[in-house]
Amino acid sequence: MENYKYLSELRPGTVIVEDIYANTAFPIVRKGTTLEIEHLEVLDLFNIKRVKVEERIVNRVQTEPREIGKTDTISSDIDELLENKISRSSDLHKMYKKAVNDYKREFTSWRSGVKLDIAKVRLLIMPLLETYMEHKKMLVMLNEYSNRKEYLYHHAVSVGILTAALATELDYPKGTTLQLGLAGTLTDCGMAKVNPALLEKAAFLTKDEFAEVKKHPIFSYQLMQDSPLLRQEMKLAVLQHHERLDGSGYPRGDQAEKISQLSQIIAVADVFHAMTCERVYRAKESPYRVAEMMKEEDFGKFDSRILDALYEVIGTPSIGDKVLLTNGDAGEVVSVNHNSPLRPNVKLQRREELVDLTTNRSIAIEKVVN
Repeated sequence: MENYKYLSELRPGTVIVEDIYANTAFPIVRKGTTLEIEHLEVLDLFNIKRVKVEERIVNRVQTEPREIGKTDTISSDIDELLENKISRSSDLHKMYKKAVNDYKREFTSWRSGVKLDIAKVRLLIMPLLETYMEHKKMLVMLNEYSNRKEYLYHHAVSVGILTAALATELDYPKGTTLQLGLAGTLTDCGMAKVNPALLEKAAFLTKDEFAEVKKHPIFSYQLMQDSPLLRQEMKLAVLQHHERLDGSGYPRGDQAEKISQLSQIIAVADVFHAMTCERVYRAKESPYRVAEMMKEEDFGKFDSRILDALYEVIGTPSIGDKVLLTNGDAGEVVSVNHNSPLRPNVKLQRREELVDLTTNRSIAIEKVVN
């Protein structure tokens, strides 16, 4: 007998009866798979709500240390660990969704001419900043929460969280970290003064349209300039968050030492989240591929110390980590390449094949699923 079960109802030993996709070319879990703990974590990471399963549990007897594809014991300890993990993830996601909805409400009011109330934004983002500092491993999942329709609101909340995480990694004092996280959340508040049709346009913007969108850092600064709740250096960071060290940014084309490090932290968080999310004109990218692109292809635009901090924030793969690759394969990291920490050697789960990601540049890590 077959039926659908929610993720929270699944247990190791449950048999999947249909391929499961998650905006991927290949299934993330294949039909006929007997679920292991690792599979449940994969489903959780991809935000799969429910799956079709057989009404039976395969008993599994553990004879050696557990690996993907080997036997497992369905113990109450494992069940409790899984339930706690799902519960923590679910609770954090609920907090995140509430913050996004609250920010959307505020943004809508700014569009109608209501004055920016930084105290309200501070109230909605501070609990998340504090919580994510204690759940660092969840940071790499932020792009999974976003969606194309409400990207603008997800982006604001996620940039605030990532900005605070980067500042923490760079050893800024907690007070500065929280202020900068608040500034990160407000970087795009000026988008409320941009024609909404331009923000929702699926086609490429014309030169004049893009020039209008590029005014949003100035609009953001103007909206917050009179508030005493944000330090002046934070307001400057908002104004400069689209400036680049090589002078290729906007609105003023500032470069090098003219750009504050605080604004560079927001810039890295802003670009990283934007590139990892689905947009009206672009599919989302792997966080690991994006971090690598920012360091290699955009060399000279961002402070290398902040990019190093980004690597630490998203977590570089370690030997023994179970990973999903961008081509749909799953495997285990068997060795790391210190010159390319996001491109380890991976032993594929199904084909017993070793893949060196430094030479297979078309493939990257999609998820670490420990």
